[in-house]
Amino acid sequence: MIAQIRGRLVHKSPEEIIIDCNGVGYGVRVPLSTFYELPEPEGDVLLLIYTHVREDALLLYGFLTPKEKELFCLLIGVSGVGPRLAVNVLSGIATRDLERALHEGDLFSLTRIPGVGRKTAERMLVERRDDQGRPLRPGQSGVSTGDGRGGDQEGPARGGCRSVVGGAVKGVPATHGPVKRI
Repeated sequence: MIAQIRGRLVHKSPEEIIIDCNGVGYGVRVPLSTFYELPEPEGDVLLLIYTHVREDALLLYGFLTPKEKELFCLLIGVSGVGPRLAVNVLSGIATRDLERALHEGDLFSLTRIPGVGRKTAERMLVERRDDQGRPLRPGQSGVSTGDGRGGDQEGPARGGCRSVVGGAVKGVPATHGPVKRI
């Protein structure tokens, strides 16, 4: 998994930037909030990276701040929200406003974001709640391990985001004894 990239910015467009890192050019998709803060081409840049692996592609998504990456990971944990829509969401609303909208259940603010309809906004609000119905903060998975710590575990399959599966497996009590081989 690629976690961060430091290098020279060689191409800058709202759709994708290219960072030269020791002769290798990495294409990275970024939200507009990151894009506007980037230096001009030939400037040095350091981005936090989410690595998204698909059957047909390996895609890199870059963020200037840990908060942006955390919110991105929170969003892609919602069913029907992939990396592209998550980048659109981060491009359409400031991170502090997004956090507020998710915490307060502000459906109106979420539906004003381009690409987010009412059903997607409702899923964002419903699926990002913990077992007790409280809104999740970035970095929380919503899966309780039964030990009070929550299910937050780093997972390479999630590109560095918290893995819901890792926490869920740890939370399963070992009450059935050893598994028999057939």
